[in-house]
Parts: sequence; structure tokens; C-alpha cells
Amino acid sequence: MMPFSEQEDDSENQPLIKAEPRAASTRDPIPVSVSVEGGAGLERTLEWVSLPSGSVVTCRVCQATVDISDKQDQHVVKCSACNEATPIRNPPPGKKYVRCPCNCLLICRSSSQRIACPRIACKRIINLAPSPSLPSVPMGMARVTCAHCSDSFLFNTLNNSLARCPHCRKLSSVGGDFSRSRGIIHLVLAFLFLAVGIGVTLGTYAVVERKGGLFVVYIGAFAVALFFFVRSIYYFTMKISRVEGPM
Repeated sequence: MMPFSEQEDDSENQPLIKAEPRAASTRDPIPVSVSVEGGAGLERTLEWVSLPSGSVVTCRVCQATVDISDKQDQHVVKCSACNEATPIRNPPPGKKYVRCPCNCLLICRSSSQRIACPRIACKRIINLAPSPSLPSVPMGMARVTCAHCSDSFLFNTLNNSLARCPHCRKLSSVGGDFSRSRGIIHLVLAFLFLAVGIGVTLGTYAVVERKGGLFVVYIGAFAVALFFFVRSIYYFTMKISRVEGPM
């Protein structure tokens, strides 16, 4: 498979992966109208990229499993079953992926309205409807690997909260700073309420028989101290998810 590289203005006429030579065809170019909405009777050829989970992806043509463990720095990978290309990363800025009805994966400018398939046996002319503008990625959004199931998901690292994996539904700390700081805060509060409980007990034990309500104060102070101590252990022992990189 040839390495991915950006082309000049003629890049929309080049496949991302060179196809094997095929028998020449003398038929005229066939115009194909394509709608990005994918309505009834129309082929949806714009390729939208979803981030792969783990080290494998599914081929967009034959649905076979493709190993990308040593190819994650590439934009596309070639399926060994059907020899067609599948994108695994977003296209470069100002570009978009288009798949011809013959399954050839092309890259063209986002503003392109008409492109030609370079395969000799195809030579289709593809008319593209205007592409919808993609939503901008929020600041701080990053791809995170779950510490429980090792699957990937998106998380805003600027949020001061725990991350819940959408796959296994378990909580984890994105990076060790959050869980460590919360654990320290809860441990300090636990010692604070413990000190308050001990101080009140020592200062009022002589009159506790006449004022039975003091028992409620004792129990409340020690119960709150125990609660914060348990929470501090929870944060200190929490699993830490790894940030793979920003979007």
C-alpha cells in the first residue's frame, strides 16, 4: 500500500491506494448523482470517519476485520480481503473522502462538486451535493482509553468530573491528578470531623448524662468522619484512564 500524501488540484482524480491494472474499457463516462442525505434510490458515497476502537477496524466495503495495530499513523488502510481502502483518520483540512460506486476511495477538496474516478474500468463522473458543515470540536476534547475495558471514547478534559465509559458504564479518573486531589480533600475533611468529634466528646463528657442530645452530636461527627475517610479510599484506589491525545 502506498503512503498517504496530499495531491495538488488533481488530487480528486487520484485513489488513496493504487489499484491493480485492469482491462481497459471503451465505454463513455457515466454521470452519477450523489446526495449526502442518502435518500431512497441514491448512493451515499461521502465517507465519514468514526474513530477505531482498539487496534482493529471494519472494512467499509466487505465488512472484514482489518488489523491497524502498526498502521495508526496512516490515514487509510487497505483491506486484505477485498483490496479496497478504508479511512481510519479524518481527512486533512479542506479535504473529504468520497467512495465511488466501484468502491474506489478518493480524496478531494471539501468544495468539490464534481470528480472523476481514475480507475480505467470505471471512469465515472461523480456529482457531489454540497457537504454539510461539520460541527467544531469543543476545546479540551480528547480521546481516552478506558482503564476498565480498554476501549476508546471522547471526553472533555477541561471538565472537573469523573469520566464514565460509554461502553462498560464504569467510572474512572482521566489522569491521576483528579482522583489524587479529591482523595486528599476527603482525607483532610475526615480528620477534621474526627478532631471535632473527639474535642466535643472530651469537652462535654461530664454533662452528657444531663444532656442526652449530645449523643447525636457525637454520632454525627464520627459518622461524617467515617464517610469522608471511605470516600478518600475510593478516590485513592480509583483506576486511571489514559489520554491518547487531543482531537
